[in-house]
Amino acid sequence: MNLTLKIWRQKGPQEKGKLVDYKVNDISEHMSFLEMMDVLNEQLINTEEEPVAFDHDCREGICGMCSMYINGEAHGPDKGITTCQLHMRSFKDGDTIYIEPFRAAAFPVIKDLVVDRTSFDRIQQSGGFISVNTSGNTQDANALPISKHAADEAMDAATCIGCGACVATCKNSSAMLFVGAKVSQYALLPQGKVEAADRVMNMVHQMDIEGFGNCTNTGACEIECPKGISLENIARMNREYLKASLKG
Repeated sequence: MNLTLKIWRQKGPQEKGKLVDYKVNDISEHMSFLEMMDVLNEQLINTEEEPVAFDHDCREGICGMCSMYINGEAHGPDKGITTCQLHMRSFKDGDTIYIEPFRAAAFPVIKDLVVDRTSFDRIQQSGGFISVNTSGNTQDANALPISKHAADEAMDAATCIGCGACVATCKNSSAMLFVGAKVSQYALLPQGKVEAADRVMNMVHQMDIEGFGNCTNTGACEIECPKGISLENIARMNREYLKASLKG
């Protein structure tokens, strides 16, 4: 298939960006979206033009790096997938595709389609850990009874890959689905109870410092999340935050 790509090009954080048109031909419908981008970059290199900068790593829907806004949707038109799992059969011959970086004040553009998402790292560093007794008197994990329901919910929350689609999709650029998932992952398990109050207070505080907006329950984040993280995690985070606030 032959396609027209309108790609956001921006040389640096302080530079003005713009959409630039490119043509790519003979694209197989079996290619992934990132493979199509590789074809474009090879074409640009052969004509001594600067290739388009974009994030990628595992290309298996695990790392969450391939963050692109495609035709107005985070990760593109398909649901429950990352950009690297999006295939060109989702488009038609002759289509025009708009490709932009995620837009949020807390995700500043580094170059072209690459954004700085280290704000997520700082949120996790502020409280996303558990205490582990390494004194030699450690308790066997199998000795801690955990209901299957709690274990399943904790595992569902832990599937968050921190791609930032929730932030890019939210009209308020809220990170509450991400933070809610990280808080829930530990709040549901006995190992996470020790720091529970400090964790939620510190992570929410860091989220506010980073400049993310608040949640107004539109549900767009859950719809666009490639891992289907539930809004229930935001509700759980709010409950944990309220309990921690009342404890002082």
